Amino acid sequence: MPKNKGKGGKNRKRGKNEADDEKRELVFKEDGQEYAQVTRMLGNGRCEALCIDGTKRMCHIRGKMHKKVWIAAGDIVLVGLRDYQDDKADVILKYMNDEARLLKAYGEIPDNVRLNEGVVDEEDAGAQDDYIQFEDEDIDKI
Repeated sequence: MPKNKGKGGKNRKRGKNEADDEKRELVFKEDGQEYAQVTRMLGNGRCEALCIDGTKRMCHIRGKMHKKVWIAAGDIVLVGLRDYQDDKADVILKYMNDEARLLKAYGEIPDNVRLNEGVVDEEDAGAQDDYIQFEDEDIDKI
């Protein structure tokens, strides 16, 4: 039987989640960067995001964040814009919920952006408002 020459197994490869408990400094956008809200995840390290400037862009999640920082629909992210492709961008940073609220309070993100909830399409928004009221007579007939 061969001798184990590796440095560990599955748990070693997972690593430790040390960065979650400490507070980090709030990062604001610079030139060539924009705030965006993720509209949907596409897989393969890509997502579709609606930037604050009104443009919908295909975003690529950088390798340092891939499989380490989980991004879902509705999250606020900082994207780096590309000079040569206006419809594509790179996700630089994901803001936590409290950081996104601070950005909204500072006026960096407009008030019409909804935080802490998934993005709802226009077709689905009307379906949630349906309300049916039954009368007592209808119940007796059944």
